[in-house]
Amino acid sequence: MPSERYRWETLEALKGSSKGQLSYSRDWLLRGEDILEGCRSPPKLSSYSGWVLDRVISQSLQETPLSRSSTPNESIPPTDDQPLSLAKTTSPASQLRSSPLSSAAPSETKSLLPSLEASRAVLKMHSVCEWLFLSPCNLQEGLRQRQEQQEQVVRAVSDMASEQLKRFDELKELKQHQEYQDLQEVMEKSSREAQGQQEKLKEEHRHRAKILNLKLREAEQQRQRQEELERLRKEEEVLQLNQQIDPNYRHKDLPRIDLSGFSNRGNQICGLVSGLIRTTSERGFPTQVDVANTERALQEMRGLISSMQQAIATALEEKRKREEEEERERQKELQKQEQLKAQTPVPAQHPRGKEQKEGLQVKAEESTMQWYQQLQDASDQCVASFSGLTDCKDNQVKNIRMDLQKAASIPVSQISSIAGSQLREIFDKINNLLSGKSVQSGGRTVSVTQHPQGLDFVYYKLAEKFVKQGEEEVASHHEAAFPIAVVASGIWELHPRVGDLILAHLHKKCPYSVPFYPAFKEGTPIEEYQRILGYQVKDSKVEQQDNFLKRMSGMIRLYAAIIQLRWPYGNKQVIHPHGLGHGWRWLAQMLNMEPLSDVTATLLFDFLEVCGNALMKHYQVQFWKMLLLIREDYFHRIEAITISGQMGSLMRLKQFLEKCLQRKEIPLPKGYLPSSFWRS
Repeated sequence: MPSERYRWETLEALKGSSKGQLSYSRDWLLRGEDILEGCRSPPKLSSYSGWVLDRVISQSLQETPLSRSSTPNESIPPTDDQPLSLAKTTSPASQLRSSPLSSAAPSETKSLLPSLEASRAVLKMHSVCEWLFLSPCNLQEGLRQRQEQQEQVVRAVSDMASEQLKRFDELKELKQHQEYQDLQEVMEKSSREAQGQQEKLKEEHRHRAKILNLKLREAEQQRQRQEELERLRKEEEVLQLNQQIDPNYRHKDLPRIDLSGFSNRGNQICGLVSGLIRTTSERGFPTQVDVANTERALQEMRGLISSMQQAIATALEEKRKREEEEERERQKELQKQEQLKAQTPVPAQHPRGKEQKEGLQVKAEESTMQWYQQLQDASDQCVASFSGLTDCKDNQVKNIRMDLQKAASIPVSQISSIAGSQLREIFDKINNLLSGKSVQSGGRTVSVTQHPQGLDFVYYKLAEKFVKQGEEEVASHHEAAFPIAVVASGIWELHPRVGDLILAHLHKKCPYSVPFYPAFKEGTPIEEYQRILGYQVKDSKVEQQDNFLKRMSGMIRLYAAIIQLRWPYGNKQVIHPHGLGHGWRWLAQMLNMEPLSDVTATLLFDFLEVCGNALMKHYQVQFWKMLLLIREDYFHRIEAITISGQMGSLMRLKQFLEKCLQRKEIPLPKGYLPSSFWRS
């Protein structure tokens, strides 16, 4: 620090001064002298005082300045007889007078400052001596000279003090400036950090606001979609109800009943709904008023249907009474004829041929049922072949069984449409397992050769897993049918037994994939018969119809995808083990059988949506003829047996048929795997 440096400079200057060069006795106490002896004795002049006065007087008479131009070298040196005290007293005074402070170096000036008071005292003593012996004129002149010298000393000291004060002010100002700059830098740094933090907070706020806006927009879109779906549902229900009271609609049992009044009012309600649809389409989304108007129209249409049903019920009651009367009349007529026949013998008649069947079939064809039974027998034989593996209680065999089941099931669960390379890895892993090679599963090495019945067990579990994926995964995500189907088709081509087991599992869980409508046998429990139909029964509770149709839809979609897809890396010269010909057979047999309410419309729509494009390209004109047959004939059969609460699947089928026939094209199904997929 600056003050530390000045302190050491001051000490060095004092050390170099005359005072600092004097030697002091440190053992004066050992001499036994009284240091106050000189103070107690009365003052007296020395024996040399006369010589001093004579010398001073002689110099005054010669009018020579005593010490103005004298130097320490010009002073009278003391003789051997002079006391040492006089020499010491004279030397500092003469030095002070002959060496002005203004001509001294800064360091020497600083060194003399501490001894300034002592020098002044010596001058005063010397001046007193001079005043005692000088004349008044010389005394006045000497006094003036001393005053000038004192003023010079004061000015020098004042200038030096001012210079030091100026330096101190400059150093203080410099220090304050430096501190101000440091403080300003700290404030700027803090400001930059605060600004950066503020920008970061603003960015986070913008990001969160963006996310919140997206969520709000999605919520608003979801709400609008729900309102639109609800409006469409109500409009669809109104249209369906109006179809039931169409003027061309006649109850097949009541040809005389007139529903024109109900039909006219229904058309008016439909016109109102059409106006609401047009207004909503212009605005983009329905308002609360539109929803309320649609709800009122729906309620009125329901009331209209209720009134019509009451009229029909009344007509049916009248018809029943009339039929009972006619039946009694007929019974009487038959009794009369029997009496006549008993009296007149009639020759026996032989049958001329088979009786013609009217309408459609109720049961599947005999060849189809034989094929179905063969597949079920093969599945049962496969289960019996690995009974030793499943029934064994040995822990080692249990571990082998568990590892084989995981090795067969996990790869099928991992099938997705993310990339073609991933599908190929899964296919190779399943193929290697079925080929007897070792594969890694759950961190363990697994092979079907670990047990003699391992291959049959893997065949069965693999086929079961493929069908289960259709029942669960495809039912929830329709586009998942294609990656699962292409792997299943490739495995089927290399390992035909897996394909037979897939069909057996599929037919057992979904008999409509045969197609086959199981008949109720006397003595069969209701729950067992529902399981045969494909329903899931748990704790004597049958699953809901919607869930049942969802599972059946998933399995039919998987089957429709399998018959049209082939593994792209397989042998192109080998035909598909279960190709489009089986799909054409399934569709033809479905149209030859009496439809089932809600089931037939759902399965036809799912099958045509997935496989319709492939069938169109393969069969061309024949396929379009079949679509026309469905729309013109078979659709009305389905409509005749469908109740009002099950019209959704029927309307989807109708819209699909009309759209395809109008555009003369069936679009590719959603989720279809293009050729570019296999390069990913």
